[in-house]
Amino acid sequence: MNISIFTSMTNPELRMDPWKEALSCYEDFADEVVTVGNNWPEEFTFSHIGKVFQEGFDNSSGDWVIHMDIDNFFHEKNINDLRKVLSKYKELPTITFPKYQIFTPGKYHIKANMCIALNKRVFPNIKMNGGGDLCQPTLNDELLKPSDFPLIKIPIWNYDSVFKTKYIISKDRARFARAWHQEFGEWGDRGGGTEELAYAAWSEMIKTRYKHHTLKLKIEDHPKYIKEKLINLSEDQFGFDLFGIKHEVTHNLTNYLKGYKLRFFN
Repeated sequence: MNISIFTSMTNPELRMDPWKEALSCYEDFADEVVTVGNNWPEEFTFSHIGKVFQEGFDNSSGDWVIHMDIDNFFHEKNINDLRKVLSKYKELPTITFPKYQIFTPGKYHIKANMCIALNKRVFPNIKMNGGGDLCQPTLNDELLKPSDFPLIKIPIWNYDSVFKTKYIISKDRARFARAWHQEFGEWGDRGGGTEELAYAAWSEMIKTRYKHHTLKLKIEDHPKYIKEKLINLSEDQFGFDLFGIKHEVTHNLTNYLKGYKLRFFN
């Protein structure tokens, strides 16, 4: 059984993505690593994302193809576990992974479950065109829903904007907001097309989401690939203290109970 991992990268150094660390991780887990998105246009529509992901899937030769965003990691302790579960579920089109959303090195939230491992050998016609953002996997025009497939105990460690500065985040959020508006004709919860409006909307979203970050981590708990980068976070990077938001948000008992319920009973 061969495993491919594909990811998209566009100016990763400029955008302060942890791309070197991510590729090191993927090379440990996969027989093949495929990168796409190098020629991503500055202005685009949201459907372009799914087209890039489809290119990654199509260019992958593995029996199983895993889609990893460039800020997503596996933990090295799960290398053997991953191959075992993919072998176990070799007749299914996908399996479901829990997503550990990390804003700061010391806490996380189990934000969602994701279908990112795709069985290309048996289901080569999977498409990356579903969901509200038009880039989730589908089979025969039906969305592959995480709730319909086995949830395995191998988390995806998502570092989101941890290493980015406010300047980079503002530009990124505005760019994606314009892409959303171009595709759907409205701004939704993305604020607007300027850096100021997009950043303000993102900041409010972070305040809401960080309330759910109640599960504790130590540096040594993180995947080995990313530890040094976490240790060396500087004050101008989001993961240092969320640009001050960390000190404004309080976690109530309900937040803690929900977090531990997801951790132990998900």
